[in-house]
Amino acid sequence: MIFQRALRRELVSTAGAVFTTLFTITITVMLIKILGQAAGGRIDSRDVTAMLGFAALNYMPVILILTGFISVLLVVSRSYQDSEMVVWFSSGLGLVHWIRPVLRFGLPIVLLTGTLSFVVTPWANQLSAEFRERFEKREDIAKVSPGKFQESASADRIFFVEGISGDALNVKNIFVNTRRDGRTSVVVAKEGTIQVDKHGDKFLIMSRGRRYEGAPTQPDFQIMEFERYGVIVAHQSQALIGDKSARSLPTMSLLSDPNHFNLGELLWRTALPLMALMLMLLAVPLGFVNPRGGRSANLLMALLLFVLYSNLTSVMQAGVVQGRFTFMAGWWPVHLAVALIVVALFAWRILVNHPLHPLRLWSAIKRTFFPMRAAA
Repeated sequence: MIFQRALRRELVSTAGAVFTTLFTITITVMLIKILGQAAGGRIDSRDVTAMLGFAALNYMPVILILTGFISVLLVVSRSYQDSEMVVWFSSGLGLVHWIRPVLRFGLPIVLLTGTLSFVVTPWANQLSAEFRERFEKREDIAKVSPGKFQESASADRIFFVEGISGDALNVKNIFVNTRRDGRTSVVVAKEGTIQVDKHGDKFLIMSRGRRYEGAPTQPDFQIMEFERYGVIVAHQSQALIGDKSARSLPTMSLLSDPNHFNLGELLWRTALPLMALMLMLLAVPLGFVNPRGGRSANLLMALLLFVLYSNLTSVMQAGVVQGRFTFMAGWWPVHLAVALIVVALFAWRILVNHPLHPLRLWSAIKRTFFPMRAAA
């Protein structure tokens, strides 16, 4: 059918332009953020490209949802503005006839969004956490480096070692200065080793040394000799903890361990493809514009609706995570409400000439009670 072929062709071309724009903006913002993290020493500069790819995959479902929504909205609005819609209506093709080509255009977007949401995005989050963990582990060992004073993250301890062995685990001639609760502790030792306990915390284990402790303004310094003394260098990598979060877990792991956090993440993953479908259908009746007016109001309304839809879904997700209601009670209400809005908007546009349409009734009321104003 000429109508459907022309509509699908225009939808695809518009979607290509919209996707390119959104993807470019996202990549630019994420590149600036990741470069800032690399400059701040939070990630390896050699991993910038990989981290950028993981971030792009993480945001890809949202980009696809916006691409489908904005593309349908722009095409429908242009048809109204160029008076093409009048031609289609005169040919017997009403607004309902837009549903089939929009669904055929949007089905690949919905499927791709679901695949990304359920499979690819968790995988990308997992690898991103592994990259960060690998860098953090390497940096933990580098916290005790030869010939360099190293301040701890809490800024209350300073390390210094004169030499370090090739395996980066044995150090010599160690100095540790600690300030806590108004007292100063200085530890010196001939040698030491870096060890990791079962919880992932790193310790500097020193041998054959002395410990001096006291307040700088008081004469009661304590001197203690020791054969073995341990000082914590760094706690377990936070990336390792984040790696175990629900966002990084495969979908099957969420289903096999249905706790509140996992069910909340499952609700969000389920919502994304449904959101893509609902928004594309919503864009058909929402795309109405006056041919004499512009399309900026429609785009602004579309943005507000997307933000509202996304925020309501996040509220339902938070409710599941906090245990206020179950997954089965939380995954569908927002989507059902949007579906009812879609039906109501279609009815509003299709039945605009019906005698009981609110606009017709309002016009009748104005003619009855305000005849002079209606005539003007």
